[in-house]
Amino acid sequence: MDEFYAFLGENKAKQIRLAVMDMWPAFYNSTRKHAPQAAILYDKFHVMKHLGEALDEVRKHEYGRLSGKDRKFIKGQKYTLLSHMRNLEGTARRNLKLLLTANKRLNTVYVLKESFGQLWDYRREAWARKFFENWRAQLKWQRLKSYEKFADMIDRHWDGISAYCKPENKVALGFVEGLNNKTRVLQRRAYGLRDEEYLRLKVLTCTLPKH
Repeated sequence: MDEFYAFLGENKAKQIRLAVMDMWPAFYNSTRKHAPQAAILYDKFHVMKHLGEALDEVRKHEYGRLSGKDRKFIKGQKYTLLSHMRNLEGTARRNLKLLLTANKRLNTVYVLKESFGQLWDYRREAWARKFFENWRAQLKWQRLKSYEKFADMIDRHWDGISAYCKPENKVALGFVEGLNNKTRVLQRRAYGLRDEEYLRLKVLTCTLPKH
């Protein structure tokens, strides 16, 4: 990140209004050092990835705890649980409904995972905070350690999440994630690119509108 800001130059760095990133401290520290005026926004997709990992810990625990027919409902359903119900069709959708009916604990963590996405719908930080506190309160007595750790992480990084409530920060997070994915695909396709300027040009080219 320091090299990126050095490449960008001090004048351009001072013009940055918003920096979208994941929660890795190095990104935050470098941006605060080189572009202190920029608002920091943590990418929704990376936040939800952490929540998905917390859910998967519960799935693994339930799989290890159960046996027989109770266990068979869980086997092979990792990515089904991580998906949104509306994105599933046919057998996958039926398997998810069957699993959630058969396992109360997994039903609880799935509902909590799905509902958390509402956090990015709020336009005022106070409302977003109230939603988060109510969501966190639902963890009481549930003995979901991985979810409690996730909630603590959200609390520590709250400023970078609540920043999305401000109208000027309503950026298309899907575009950011899509650009990251395109860059990774380019690197894999080329078995790694060592020429940074060439990689930059390839990234710019792939974002041009199709004629």
